[in-house]
Formats: sequence, C-alpha cells, structure tokens
Amino acid sequence: MSSWIRRAGARIVSLLPARADLKEMGRDPRRDLLAGLTVAIVALPLALGFGVSSGLGAEAGLATAVVAGALAALFGGSNLQVSGPTGAMTVVLVPIVAQHGPGGVLTVGLLAGLMLVVLAALRAGKYMQYVPAPVVEGFTLGIACVIALQQVPNALGVPKPEGERVLVVTWRAVEEFFHSPNWTAVALAVSVAAVMLIGARLRPAVPFSIVAVVAATVVVQAVGLDDAQPIGDLPAGLPAPSLSFLDPGELGTLLAPAVAVAALAALESLLSASVADGMTVGQKHDPDRELFGQGLANIASPLFGGVPATGAIARTAVNVRTGASSRLASLTHAAVLAVIVFAAAPLVSRIPLAALAGVLLATAIRMVEVGSLRAMAKATRSDALILVLTAVATLAFDLVYAVITGLLVAGALALRAVAKQARLDQVPLDRGDHSAEEHALLAEHIVAYRIDGPLFFAAAHRFLLELSEVADVRVVILRMSRVTTMDATGALVLKDAVEKLNRRGILVLASGIRPGQRQVLDSVGALELLRPTGREFATTPEAIRAARDHLETTGVLTVPPARTPSTAEDGALR
Repeated sequence: MSSWIRRAGARIVSLLPARADLKEMGRDPRRDLLAGLTVAIVALPLALGFGVSSGLGAEAGLATAVVAGALAALFGGSNLQVSGPTGAMTVVLVPIVAQHGPGGVLTVGLLAGLMLVVLAALRAGKYMQYVPAPVVEGFTLGIACVIALQQVPNALGVPKPEGERVLVVTWRAVEEFFHSPNWTAVALAVSVAAVMLIGARLRPAVPFSIVAVVAATVVVQAVGLDDAQPIGDLPAGLPAPSLSFLDPGELGTLLAPAVAVAALAALESLLSASVADGMTVGQKHDPDRELFGQGLANIASPLFGGVPATGAIARTAVNVRTGASSRLASLTHAAVLAVIVFAAAPLVSRIPLAALAGVLLATAIRMVEVGSLRAMAKATRSDALILVLTAVATLAFDLVYAVITGLLVAGALALRAVAKQARLDQVPLDRGDHSAEEHALLAEHIVAYRIDGPLFFAAAHRFLLELSEVADVRVVILRMSRVTTMDATGALVLKDAVEKLNRRGILVLASGIRPGQRQVLDSVGALELLRPTGREFATTPEAIRAARDHLETTGVLTVPPARTPSTAEDGALR
C-alpha cells in the first residue's frame, strides 16, 4: 500500500510545473505581455457572453476566465494554451443550471476537476487522439448551431423562455418577438456580428469584437435607447472561495453531468493544444499535464463563482498569432481580465446583452470550417454519415450523447470495413512435385482455401457460409498463415465449419496456424478436431501429402508421387 502511495505521489509531482517552465517565461517577456494583452481584449466579450449564456451571469464568465485561465496556464501541459469559458461547455451547462441552479454547477465542476486529475495520473491523455476526425467536426458543427440558437432570445430582445431544449426555447423566443418586436436589439446584434465577420476578413489582427461591443455600448448610452437591455450590475472583484452551494445529496444525480463536463474539458483542451502545436515550430504539449492543469482549473473556478472551463481554440490561436512564446502570455491575459473585474465593473455592466449576442453569433459562424466539412463529406460516405449524425445528435439531445453516437457509428463502420478485408480464396495446388496426371487427379478431389485478413465476429458468419458451400471434393485444406487476427467467434465458426464438412464425409486439414491463434482455437475446442487425427500441419506441402495419403488409403488415388518439393517450393506454399 505504501509503495502504491509513493508511486502516486511521484506521478503527481511529475505533473507539477518545472524550473524549465519558469525559465521559458523570461526569454521574451515583452512579446508575451503584448500577446496576453491582445488575447484579454479578445476574451473579454467572449467571457461575458458565455457567462450570460450559461445562465449564471456575466460575472461567472469573467471569474472563469481569470481563475481557470491562470491555473490552466500555470499547471497545464501547453506553453501557448489559453483557457476559459467556451461555447461547448456552455451547451453542457445550460440544462445543469436549469435543473440544479448554481449549486449544481459548483458540484459538477468539482467532480469533473477531480476526474481530470485522476485521468492525468493514469496517463490517459494519449488516448484522446483516437477520437475520429468526423466526430470532432460533427460536434463542432452541432455546438456552433446550438451556440447560435442560444443567442436568439437576447438578439431579439425578449426574455429567455422556459425550457431545456434549445430548439424549443428558440421557437418560443421567435413567437414572443412577433408578438412584441424589439428592432433595437436586432439591429445591435446584427451590427456587432457583421462588424466582427467583415473586419476579420479585412484586418484579422484587429480585435473587432471589443471594437464592436464598445461602439454599441457608446451608441446606446449616447442615444438613450431604452430597448437595449444591459448586462446589469457586476460585483467589483471576485467573490471569496465558498462551498456553501455544495449539496452532498446531489452527488448521485450530478455524476453523469460531471462525466460529460470532464470528457468535454479533456477533449476540447487537448484538441486546442494540438492546434497550437500545429501553428508553431518546436512546441509540443504534454497531454497528461494538460489534463492535470484543466482539472485544477475546474476545481477552483466554481469556488469563485465561475463555471467549468476548457482550452479555447479561438483564444489560443490569437495567442499564437500575436507572438506568444511561453505561459507568461496566458497568465497576462488572466491578469488583465482580473484588473477589468476590479476596476471597470461599472463600465462593463452597461454593455447591452444584444451586443454580446452578436459577438457569440459571429463566433458560432466562425467555428464552422466550411473547407473541413466539405473535405469530410467528400472523403467517404462513412465519414459524411458520422459527421451528420454527430451534429444532429448535438442539436436533438446533448453533447455527450452526440459524441457517444458518433463513436459508436464510427466504430461500427470501421468494423464493417475491416470485416470486408477478410477473404476466403480458393488457390491452385502446386504441381511441381506431381505429374500432370496425378495433379489432375488431386485437383478433382482436393481443394485448398487461403484465409486472408481478420477472422472475427464481424466477418465470421460470411466465412462460414462460403466454406459450407464446398461440394464434390474429398479433402479441404485451410491455409491459415495469413490470418491476421482471430477472436472467439471466429474460432467457433471455424469449428462449426469443420464439423459440418466432416459430417458430409469431407476431410479438413489445416496448415500454418500461428501461435497467437492457437490459444483461441484451443479454448473453444477447435483444435481437438484436428490434433488427435493428425490433421494440423506446419506447412501446406505437408498438408497436401497427407491429403494424398488419405486418397490413396481410400482407393481414390493410386499414382505414386514423383518427388519431394524443394526448400524454395516448400517456403512458397506456407
């Protein structure tokens, strides 16, 4: 027990920041400070918008950006990752807030953070790379649609209707708008979104999100538009850490949402870190340390009134493009936002909700990579199907069911593709050691089949059907040296085929069984049909000679063999 504790302790210590990380932050502090300031300007409206969308208010988004952004930057596995509230996480949190309130978010964040720390200790980071690209693209498309639909009430200037399903809430908001239109809110949302989208094409380096939000706020204040509802009062500073909302009785009901939050935080953060690596030269993130950092961030953020966080791809990309080279840039981003929380809360509280809705509408549109979607759709029908099903499941259900659906469909299609690789081919008998007359006699009574590829549950029954159709022969030789893998189902089907052929009076011989397949065959009793009667052989020439002896014994073949095959011929028939 003590040795296990020591190993676990050593593993946790290995995930902590090293001296090299601190040294890296001192190489080019000027560039990192400038990059951090730029990212903070971009992150401010997003943090406010995602906080509002989560149902906990703008202050929750700011607290998340500050606390989670700082901890994930310090303890994470990427030098360039920027963490905070994201649209994908908001999609998961909305039903939690609706059902359990702020206390439910606190509990979910704590549980999810602990799960991420455990995953880091178990070295689970490397397994996230096995999520298929169509699943990632599908839920990204679905998330973008959900984020856009979530902004409809604020963009239309109507109170958010009751309901958990985003499609239902959106429809009710549209109905409410037609009863009492608020064109001021619509104009603000559309204007902010248009400025961001057009500006990003013309001048990508300029943070048009903050420019558009500031302009919208100034116009509303100057003209005195009563229809433009502001964010509302914000606390000047972060709340003190508190566990007052934690209800132990809710742990059971919140376990499944916590798993969803942990899975999303792991997947999105590692994906974002991989994107950052691809945009730079010489940067390589540590997936386990990234999970550890995100775990600590998600434990701490709800304690300060925030929501669970992940690595943010858009903010990370801005960080890289503006020249960041170390964790100092991400820490600067969190520090600048903290200054805004403490010093500029009254100004931030005047920002119209419709303007933030416009920011998130533009963000949702920019999340959709049309080129990637087109490439996936053109790749294969399977990829297109996985993408569409994942996106639709995200809209109709939630992100967890969407990812599970995508993974199940991807797995089923992958098994189907692998199963198609399994072939049962009839191969001609070698005539190098037989005369023409004897070879003709052998060919009339012996048939050899070569099994290529995997023999497992997805392909086994097709194999049985093909093999059972053998007719008008006395001996069947199964050449198994090219079987790549075999499971219990494949072994049982092989046993069944041998028994059926034996009942029809057909002798079955096998050659080239690999050691790895022998255990599976032996476990289901398939080898017992071959071993006692000497029907298993190391090479195909040996099996052919045994078949010829059997035909001689039964009086079918009387021509003597001409010679023994050479070493080269023997090897070619294995």
